Amino acid sequence: MKVSVIITTYNAEEWLRKVLIGFSVQTETDFEIVIADDGSTAATLELLTTFASKFKYPIVHVWQEDDGFQKSKILNKAILQSNSDYLLFTDGDCIPRKDFVATHLKYKEKGYFLSGGYFKLPMSISEAISEEDIISQNCFNLSWLKAKGFKTNFKSSKLTQSKLFARFMNWVTPTKRSWNGHNASGWKIDLIAINGFNHEMKYGGLDRELGERLFNYGLLSKQIRYSAICLHLDHARGYSSDEIWQKNNAIRVYNKKNKIIRIENGIDSL
Repeated sequence: MKVSVIITTYNAEEWLRKVLIGFSVQTETDFEIVIADDGSTAATLELLTTFASKFKYPIVHVWQEDDGFQKSKILNKAILQSNSDYLLFTDGDCIPRKDFVATHLKYKEKGYFLSGGYFKLPMSISEAISEEDIISQNCFNLSWLKAKGFKTNFKSSKLTQSKLFARFMNWVTPTKRSWNGHNASGWKIDLIAINGFNHEMKYGGLDRELGERLFNYGLLSKQIRYSAICLHLDHARGYSSDEIWQKNNAIRVYNKKNKIIRIENGIDSL
């Protein structure tokens, strides 16, 4: 297969269902879905069962017991259970446009990882998106969003249908080419070389920290935030705190200053 798509989730079946619908209508079908499940109830497994016939390959459900926010650990477990040498990472609250997988495959290159972004939606529109809206791709059209009450702004240009304009915006955007967990891809061999995600980090920057170590390893990155489009569905973040952010930021500062490549508490500790 060309790529493994790793999707994180935790007890969010309604949002995950919409995301899986988005992946079921991709223009590129030669990929597997790997669900990195950080302790969901049986309801998530039941949902995955209903999608078993929608994809070319069996869905890989990687589950661990609920022990608080352990995203780094479940992502590393998903990396080990993936069956492709190229990995695309996203979240169970991000609906992909139909060319999402194809775009990542188009721009992949040895020595690089790809940095994408998302288009954030308010709760009212997140809830309003139906299965048909995803299949028809109406939810990616600004006219449809405006009809649902969305107020357009400069960021609305992310939904451009012009590939030429998207490439231009990728080039001029001041946003850093960071590893973004909701929309990033890279080579499995590179992620294993740096020992994967850092188990010492909880919510807040753990994805960026991985990218910073990939840079220390010698990789470069490509900006595709205007080409690889996904809609971010709104939700609460009860697992965030100032204390955790401070600890995570301190880890990132130390690793950047000391050019750390491999962390001790990662894939090897599973």
